[in-house]
Amino acid sequence: MKQILIIIFWVPLFSSAQLQWKNVDSMYQPLPKGTHIFFTNDSMEGKPNIAYYFIADLKNKQLDFIADAKNGTRLTPTQYFEKDNHPLLIVNCTFFEFVHNSNLNLVVNDGKVLANSMQSIANRGKDTFTYKHVFKSAISIDKHRNADVAWVFSDTAKQYAYVSQTAITSFKDSTAYYSLKEIKSKNIALNKWKVKTAVGGGPVIIQDSQIKISNEEEQMFTGKAINDKHPRTAMGYTSDGKLIVLVIQGRFPNKAEGATLLQEAKILQDLHCKEAMNLDGGGSSCMLINGKQTIQPSDKEGQRPVPAVFIVREK
Repeated sequence: MKQILIIIFWVPLFSSAQLQWKNVDSMYQPLPKGTHIFFTNDSMEGKPNIAYYFIADLKNKQLDFIADAKNGTRLTPTQYFEKDNHPLLIVNCTFFEFVHNSNLNLVVNDGKVLANSMQSIANRGKDTFTYKHVFKSAISIDKHRNADVAWVFSDTAKQYAYVSQTAITSFKDSTAYYSLKEIKSKNIALNKWKVKTAVGGGPVIIQDSQIKISNEEEQMFTGKAINDKHPRTAMGYTSDGKLIVLVIQGRFPNKAEGATLLQEAKILQDLHCKEAMNLDGGGSSCMLINGKQTIQPSDKEGQRPVPAVFIVREK
């Protein structure tokens, strides 16, 4: 009931006008057939805005959709561009921690798990001996070039990730980590995710073509932070098999102020996404097309080094 009430409350905050997008393919050539890049600087709810999205046909066999992860090391998107032989697209994806430069979300490339999704969050204060167990989301592409968004359980003991097609409510106890068998014993239904490529983040923001944000289940942004405006990165897919990668510039007062999760979701819904999810944003948000930046990263140093990226390349 709580989630329904939130959705009803949020919807009136939007004007009915959709953003107007301009094709800017000519600025990022050469582009393979069927891939396009669009730009808008239309204001959102009266605030300055800059955003880009990339669209590609998942069934185009001249394109590879892959991931690159460097646990323990971070590279800028431009450094990945040079390392990975100048691919068509590079975009940031996972959340990560700065101490060990470790990914906090699932990364799969060529069917192999390169980084596991975090299983638990240690509580603080009086609850220092308890842990909150969460199931973060990820977007995948399988060998048949079908995309999917799901909620993930993974650990180093398993070759594959296991997922639920519906958001799983987090729970708290004194156990730091669970095995797959123990998780299933809690009546949490999970299926093996045999995918070729996957990158994680969270929360999911579009489900069944509707705005439905699983922030509470994924324990992403607490309190009023869900309404804060930031640079954003997101990915989704349409019912007719198109992949969409969205980046929104932010933290530039009077030029590009960023977006809330709900505004990000509304953009992707207007672009006809069947499912879509938020990825790491803030200073990490950066998308390159043929090595050229789209949005301007918000960190004063420029591109932030990240431990994983999603890549589209021509064969």
